[in-house]
Amino acid sequence: MTYTISSDRDAFVVACLDAIGAAHVLTDPHDTAPFLTDWRRRYTGAACAVLRPGTTQEVAAVLKLANEHRVAIVPQGGNTGLAGGATPDVTGRQAVVSVARLNRVRALDPHNNTITVEAGVILAEVQRHARQADRLFPLSLAAEGSCTIGGNLATNAGGTGVLRYGNTRELCLGLEVVTPQGEIWDGLRALRKDNTGYDLRDLYIGAEGTLGVITAAVMKLHPLPAARVTALAALASPHTALEFLALAQQCAGPLLTGFEIMSDFCLRLVGKHYPQLRYPFDQPHAQIVLLELSDNESEAHARSLFERMMEQALESGLVEDAVVAESLAQSRAFWDLREHIPLAQAEEGLNIKHDIAVPISRIGTFIEETDAAIAAAAPGARMVTFGHLGDGNLHYNVQAPEGGDARAFLAQYQAPLNRIVYENVHRHLGTFSAEHGVGQLKVDELTHYKSDLEIRLMRAIKAALDPHGLMNPGKVLR
Repeated sequence: MTYTISSDRDAFVVACLDAIGAAHVLTDPHDTAPFLTDWRRRYTGAACAVLRPGTTQEVAAVLKLANEHRVAIVPQGGNTGLAGGATPDVTGRQAVVSVARLNRVRALDPHNNTITVEAGVILAEVQRHARQADRLFPLSLAAEGSCTIGGNLATNAGGTGVLRYGNTRELCLGLEVVTPQGEIWDGLRALRKDNTGYDLRDLYIGAEGTLGVITAAVMKLHPLPAARVTALAALASPHTALEFLALAQQCAGPLLTGFEIMSDFCLRLVGKHYPQLRYPFDQPHAQIVLLELSDNESEAHARSLFERMMEQALESGLVEDAVVAESLAQSRAFWDLREHIPLAQAEEGLNIKHDIAVPISRIGTFIEETDAAIAAAAPGARMVTFGHLGDGNLHYNVQAPEGGDARAFLAQYQAPLNRIVYENVHRHLGTFSAEHGVGQLKVDELTHYKSDLEIRLMRAIKAALDPHGLMNPGKVLR
């Protein structure tokens, strides 16, 4: 391969040929294209090269060269993010560093309930390796077949199991990170207690690649449940869903592993575009809850507990109707309803997405007030409200009026509706980004809603660890 050197960027690319091998330095537009557009196709950038190092040492070599030549680096995992955090800008001056080739499972310790994996390992593969050892890796989200552990850590991904197991941060014990200067921090400690100063691990988790490149991690495992019971429950409102959540937590305690809320319109939309996924009840209901118990004792114990809980819920009037999965296939069908909501939205047309969280106790009031404000501001707008009620995270999305011009609707209403949603979130002591991160999509929201002190502290950390501003510039902090 020949390369004409006319700038520091060109010299950097040539140096990378020796550092990681010519086959893994991509510069041809046909080869780089899949790395330059985000999953939602909202952003398309350019890059001087896409680099695919295969080891931590090669990542370190690349970052050392980038520091020497002052070339900005955009770390990328499975490129499934929803906030544009892994997409370079349009200047062509940045290099994408893909961790896809860092795809080894380094260790699995069933007695310590840990698995050590490299950043490019696909989430579903981590789950599979855990199951083979009769263990559970509980992080689960729609993109698990293509997202990577590195990306999950960089965005502190949430998913459907946060209620019981926590975000990705809570599932991580230790990290290996390459600093912007090309040094390797080996923090792969499989310890649950380690009070020895600042927790560097937590600086990098959720930092979206702005402080360094995560190359490996020690993740927690849990005993594989002996049984799971899944059900759909129909309710009259988000307020009764909150009461039902309280009852479920009282009855099931830590066995309650999933509690998802979906509006009637969400499931009607799924049925419209995916007719094989039929509406689960004979009559319409304002809200549907998908709940799941995981029991380490037995199927009989789980179902007995579940039946007592549902009996109380039905007798008290909290639940209007319910259907319990009688097989793994039916359980999977229930989850398919939930997971097809974003796909059905996309089929319906362009929409305005919000990934917000408020204190669980405020969710009912937040939905009522915000629905009313949006109906007044944009008559005919259709609300697609669903999410993880058990941890307070809602995907509070807005679809254009039926039959209308969705592109024109977005052009006119996206900014004012975003402001309505985010101001209400702020008033209810919530956050504008619960699990998708900030990326480049929400940089201005971060500046608007974080206090001046928070911004100054974040900038101080960024300046200390990345003084030349080479790590994922324009993401998280402007």
